[in-house]
Amino acid sequence: MTTPTTTMTPSTAGGVPARVRPAHGRPRSGKPLLPRVIVYTLLLCYAVVSLFPFAWMVSGSLKSDQDMRDPGAFVPHHPTLEILTHTWSQLDFLGYFLNSLKVTGLTVLGVLVLYSLAAYAFGVLRFPGRTVLYRFFVALLFVPSVTVLLPIVLLENEAGLLGTHLGLILPLINGTAPLSILLLTTAMAGVPRELREAATMDGAGELRTFLQVYLPSIRPALVTVAMLTAIPTWNEYLLTRVSLTEPTAFTLPIALQNLTTSGVPQYNVLMAGALIVVLPVIILFTCLQRYFVNGLIGAVKG
Repeated sequence: MTTPTTTMTPSTAGGVPARVRPAHGRPRSGKPLLPRVIVYTLLLCYAVVSLFPFAWMVSGSLKSDQDMRDPGAFVPHHPTLEILTHTWSQLDFLGYFLNSLKVTGLTVLGVLVLYSLAAYAFGVLRFPGRTVLYRFFVALLFVPSVTVLLPIVLLENEAGLLGTHLGLILPLINGTAPLSILLLTTAMAGVPRELREAATMDGAGELRTFLQVYLPSIRPALVTVAMLTAIPTWNEYLLTRVSLTEPTAFTLPIALQNLTTSGVPQYNVLMAGALIVVLPVIILFTCLQRYFVNGLIGAVKG
C-alpha cells in the first residue's frame, strides 16, 4: 500500500494556505454579486433624485434675469454671482443670518448643557423614580409639536417673552428634550463604570467625574445631538413666525418667505435666498459627518 505524497507549492509552503480564487460572478466574501449591484444602483438613483433639487437650486441662483426667460435650461448660459450678492446685501440677509446664528447657537448650547446633565443623572446615578421619569421623557417623542404651539404662545405672552429671541429659544430647547435625553442617556450608560469608580477613588466628585470622564467619552453623541438640534432650529419656521413680531428679529426662513410676498416673485432671487439658508447646514453636516454617524451607531448599539 503506497502513501500518496503531497507536493508543496509556494502558495502552501510554510503552512500558509493558498488563496482560493472566487467563483465566477461571486465576490471574495462569498455573497452573490448581482444583488449588490442592484442595491448600489438603486442607492445611486436615490442619491441622484435627492440631489437634483439642490443642483437645480444652485443653477437657478447663478442664472441672470436673461437666463430665467428660458426656465427649462438646467445650466445657465451666463452664470453670475450678482443675484447671490444682491440677495445677501440689498435684502439685508446679513442681519437675518446673524439672528439665525444667535438663536441656533444659544439653543444648541442650552440643549448640550441641560440634557447632558440630565443624561448623567438617568444613565449613571441611581435615585427613586429614575426609570419612570426617564420613560416619561421618552414618551414625549410621540407628542406632535403642533399640539403645544398655542400653550407655548400663551405662556410666552404671560411671561412677556413674546416677540423676543429668548421666547423662541426656550421652547426650542424644551422641544428637543426627549430625543436628546434618549441619545445622551444611552451614551452615558455605555461608559464603563470602572472609569467612574477609578475617578471616585482619586477623590473626584460627581461634577468633576461628569466633566473629565463622561463628557470626553461621549463626544460623538454630543456632536450628534448638537446637529440634530442645530438643523431643525436653523430651519424652524412655524414657531418663529408666531413668536417673533419685529422684522429686525426675523430669522432666515422668515426672510426667505418674505421674498415670495414682495410683488412679482423672482425665482432666481428665491433660489439664491434658499441657497443662503441651506448652505451653512450642509457645511456643518459635511464637517461633522464622521462624529454624527459614530454617535448614531453608538445609540443604536446601546
